[in-house]
Amino acid sequence: MMKAIFHIDVNSAYLSWEAKDRLEKGETLDLRTVPSAVGGDPKKRHGIILAKSLPAKKYGIKTGESLPEAFNKYPGLIVVPPNYGLYMQCSHQMNEIFNQYSPLVQRYSVDESFIDYSNMEHLFGDPLKVAHEIKDRIKNELGFTVSVGVSTNKLLAKMASDLKKPDAVVTLYPEEIPEKMWPLPVGDLFMVGRRTKPKLENLNIETIGDLANTEVELLRNVLKSHGVQIWNYANGIENSEVSGGPREVKGIGNSTTIPYDVHTKEEAYLVLLSLTETVAMRLRAGGFSAGLVSIGIKTSSFFYYSHQRKLEIATDSTQELYEIAKELFEEVWAGEVIRHLGVRVSDLKEGGMRQLTLFEEAGEYQRHQRIDRTIDALRLRYEPTCVFRGCFANTKIKPLQGGVGEEDYPMMSSLL
Repeated sequence: MMKAIFHIDVNSAYLSWEAKDRLEKGETLDLRTVPSAVGGDPKKRHGIILAKSLPAKKYGIKTGESLPEAFNKYPGLIVVPPNYGLYMQCSHQMNEIFNQYSPLVQRYSVDESFIDYSNMEHLFGDPLKVAHEIKDRIKNELGFTVSVGVSTNKLLAKMASDLKKPDAVVTLYPEEIPEKMWPLPVGDLFMVGRRTKPKLENLNIETIGDLANTEVELLRNVLKSHGVQIWNYANGIENSEVSGGPREVKGIGNSTTIPYDVHTKEEAYLVLLSLTETVAMRLRAGGFSAGLVSIGIKTSSFFYYSHQRKLEIATDSTQELYEIAKELFEEVWAGEVIRHLGVRVSDLKEGGMRQLTLFEEAGEYQRHQRIDRTIDALRLRYEPTCVFRGCFANTKIKPLQGGVGEEDYPMMSSLL
C-alpha cells in the first residue's frame, strides 16, 4: 500500500500565534492584517525579523533581516517582541491534535511536524480528506492557519506544503513532480542553500527540473555526496522514516546577545548565572544530570571561542553548574568587550542518583537540591520570575535569560 505522509507548517508561525494570543486578551487589532513583525527590540542592536505578516511581505520585508533594514522599507511597521513560552504552548496544542490521527508524529521544529498516516485510512478515512480535517480543526479550535503537504515521503510532503500558502492542502505525489516541482527555481529545493545555488547556476542549472535531468556523475564531481543527495531530492527520492516519540536529548543550552557592551567579569557572571538558571531548570525537568559543561563567548569584534570541562560527577545543581561556568569563563576570558554569552550542558545522565566524593558533604548537596526543586515548583505554579535571586535586583541583567514556561517542566507535576 502506498505510504501517506503529511507535512504541516504553521503560516507565519510566531506572528500568527502572537496575533491569536493578543486577540484572545482583548486587543482589537489583528497583527496578521497589517504590516507587522515579531522581532527584537528596536532600541537594541542586532535585532532581526523573526516572522512577518503577509502585508509586511508586500513591502519586501524578509525574515532574518535587521530591524533597521525593515524600518527603511516601511517606517510604520509594527514590531512586537517574541514570546517563546507562548510559541511552545501553541506548538504543543497543535501536536496534540496530530497525535489523535497517528502514533507516528515527528515534531520537526516548533512550527512544523510530519505525520505518517500510512495504514490509518481504515480508522479515519481518505488521507486527503483527513488532511483538510486537520487543517480546519487547527483553524477553528486553535485560531491560526497551517499549510499541509501530502505525499508518499517526507521530502515531497514538505515541498508540497510550500506550494500554496496560507491555509491550504496540496498534494505532490511522484507522478506530479514534473508538473508541480520541476518548474520551480532550483533554490526552492530542500537542501539547496545559498552556497550551493551559485554552483548549480554556474552549470546552467536554473530549475529543479534542470537539476533532476543533469547527469548525476557531474554533480558528484562538483558537489561530492551532496550533489548526489540533491539530485535524488530533485527526482523525489527520499526514504527517511517519520520518527515518532521523543527524540534523544543530547544537550541543553541557552545563550543571549547582550543589548549593551559587557566590560567586567562581574557583569558577565550575572549573565552566566541567568543563563545557567534556565539551563539547570530544563535539565531537572527532563530528569537529567550533566557530565559536561561548556561556555561560549563572542566579543565585540565578533570573534567567538568556547571552553568546556568534563565533570567527575554529573550534577543538576544550579549552584554547581554556575560555579563551573564561572571557572571556565575565568580560564579563557582575556578582557575583551563581550557581546554574546552562552552556557551548554551535555553528556547527560538519566536519574537523580549521585555518587558523592570523599571530600563532599551530602548535606550541602541535598540542601541545594531542595532549594532548586522548591524554586522550580514555585515558578511552574505561578510565573517564571515570581522568585529570583537578589543579585539581579537593580541591575540591567534579567533573570532567566530565554524564559521558562510550563513546557519546560514535563516531568514535574508531582512537585505541585
